[in-house]
Amino acid sequence: MDINEIMRVLPHRYPMLLVDRILEVSETHCEGLKNVTINEAFFQGHYPGRPIMPGVLILEAMAQAGAVILLGTEGLKGKVPVIGAIDEVKYKRPVVPGDQLLIDVELLWFRQGVGRIKAKATVEGDLAAQMELTFKLLDGE
Repeated sequence: MDINEIMRVLPHRYPMLLVDRILEVSETHCEGLKNVTINEAFFQGHYPGRPIMPGVLILEAMAQAGAVILLGTEGLKGKVPVIGAIDEVKYKRPVVPGDQLLIDVELLWFRQGVGRIKAKATVEGDLAAQMELTFKLLDGE
């Protein structure tokens, strides 16, 4: 999926759309990319002279890639995903301008509008972050 297809599925927009491409998606798995550039607004203050992508935004990028699994499904289009809990978070390396995050997400379960994913983000094969996340899908407008 290119960025236009992603925007047809996800409700997120600049500056909070944090997935640039979906490489693969199935009923239980998604692989996405986030190209990290110095032009990201958050680098202005995080940190001047030593730009590092905020960890919570890495988690958000993983959550957005996970949302693609369900939000492209008939009956769930137009839903708004919200985070209920984030567990088992580990950060292993800083993510800096020029890095490309490869995001790998597995849907663990989904019932009655609530679900759980397991995700990891790597840079050039090195683990940058991992987590498990519980979410709920809310009705859109």
